[in-house]
Amino acid sequence: MNLNLDNKIIIVSGGAKGIGNAIVKTLAEEKAFPIIIGRNENDNKKAVQEIIDHRGKADFVTAELSQPEECKKAIDEVIKKYEIIDGIVNNAGVNDGVSLENGSYEKFLESYHKNVVHYYLLVHHALPYLKESKGSILNIGSKTAETGQGGTSGYAASNGARNALTREWAVELLPYGIRVNAIIVAEAWTPLYQSWISTFENPEEKLKSITSKIPFENRMTTSEEIANMATFLLSEKSSHTTGQLIHVDGGYVHLDRSLGL
Repeated sequence: MNLNLDNKIIIVSGGAKGIGNAIVKTLAEEKAFPIIIGRNENDNKKAVQEIIDHRGKADFVTAELSQPEECKKAIDEVIKKYEIIDGIVNNAGVNDGVSLENGSYEKFLESYHKNVVHYYLLVHHALPYLKESKGSILNIGSKTAETGQGGTSGYAASNGARNALTREWAVELLPYGIRVNAIIVAEAWTPLYQSWISTFENPEEKLKSITSKIPFENRMTTSEEIANMATFLLSEKSSHTTGQLIHVDGGYVHLDRSLGL
């Protein structure tokens, strides 16, 4: 299927690693022009070079998105160079473990800046250009907003906000023909997830206990599966889809997990 994404300028925050990087690669395969926004310049350069080596096109802007002024600076840099924005993927964030019991006011607000404030600011500053292109917005979210996890109030609250903003923006931006959707991730295999699993005394046993509760095929969701859905939602082939929270999770959130046992 031709998604007609040729040369579309699509920003992907946190696009150098994990799910964001899978999205960037898939967009490049569809001949789009992804632009990574991330904090580590070396990681950004490496990710872009990998795409160029495979005859794709990509670029990057180095920015610390937890700093509000850096969000505007990143959008300004993209516009100065390319003059248009056709889409934004809000993906950057971290499950930082700011809990209710052991957290604090300062850490809770810091978590919000790491995980949702830049979702708002990137779109806010890019909106005039998205209106011109009738672009698409995609927010990447987490099951924690719906299922809870324990010990991660900041991240869970941020993801609840991501879900709410997806619906709110879909309504507000209807007059401009801008579609807004979200992909909700549950148990997805990424380098960060692999590092977390390795902290357990018996990583293989821990992983098996998790995958046994994923109803569809008792396995982790791959980053590529999330990227495929993301690319479709950013394309005109999903032209009448907006305001949706789409779970790419093997049925983890909505199906009875006992089915996987």
